[in-house]
Amino acid sequence: MTDALHIDALNKAYSGNRVVKDLSFAIEPGEIFGLLGPNGAGKSTTINMIGGVSRIDSGTIRVFGFDNQKEYLTTRRLVGIMHQEIVTDTFFTIDKALRIHPGYYGVRLDKAWMNLLIDRLALEPHLHKPMNKLSGGLKRRLMVAKALIHKPRLLILDEPTAGVDVELRHSLWQFVREINQEGTTVLLTTHYLEEAQQMCGRIAIMNHGSLVALDSTSHLMSQLEERKIILQLSSPLDALPSELSAFHVQRLGGGTRLVLHLPKGCSAGEALRKVCALGLPVAEVETVKASLEDVFLELTGMKGSIE
Repeated sequence: MTDALHIDALNKAYSGNRVVKDLSFAIEPGEIFGLLGPNGAGKSTTINMIGGVSRIDSGTIRVFGFDNQKEYLTTRRLVGIMHQEIVTDTFFTIDKALRIHPGYYGVRLDKAWMNLLIDRLALEPHLHKPMNKLSGGLKRRLMVAKALIHKPRLLILDEPTAGVDVELRHSLWQFVREINQEGTTVLLTTHYLEEAQQMCGRIAIMNHGSLVALDSTSHLMSQLEERKIILQLSSPLDALPSELSAFHVQRLGGGTRLVLHLPKGCSAGEALRKVCALGLPVAEVETVKASLEDVFLELTGMKGSIE
């Protein structure tokens, strides 16, 4: 099976500073694939090279088997990109912009598809407004519609839900799932890691231009063995018992809330037995498994902070 996207030994530098370093990965047709990383990791530069906006220093990019440097007219039609930066044709209305946009790819306008996009992205009430009169959230909806208007086989969404309301976020992801089920491959970048955890079957994590992880979402999370137990106490604890030192306990809420970090090989049951033996006034217990955010912070060296 031909990969939807195949990147091999990709490199890019600006003024001698390498921002993408020997990057290689592949996306299978029909996947929702996450490309994650902190700001400056090289994600947007990679997307710009896929779309032909930035030149490639070395390496290859193939879209459904077509080289995006040698067969760029074909690959441009196969890819739809919503860029992170808001880009609009300032004085066009939404209606005019959507009618014109397929022509940039040499594709005829499919009015039924255009009307579906307008409906699903809730653009109908705003069709005849010029884009310089739209809110930031509406501009992002329009950018999603423009990325899809020529019916690309590979859809790239670079921070699509930044600055949009919760209702639109949920409706957008539902729509993305639907078009994915109908055959569109999706490459997603987002700083909302819970979105990537819910949406993506596989994830690549970049840091300082290099790939630091590439695996299924579930396997990535299983690799991080850190688990936590959160104890809510019925009365505050003034000092931590020395018997709990191995759990690197955090004391919160004036001593009424304890967070125990379980060492590798230590079960939650073992930790709770030690807590019970100390006679602590435990009112509630909550166990927390590793999330994608935990994995992200661990692999990017940002553990203990949230970007």
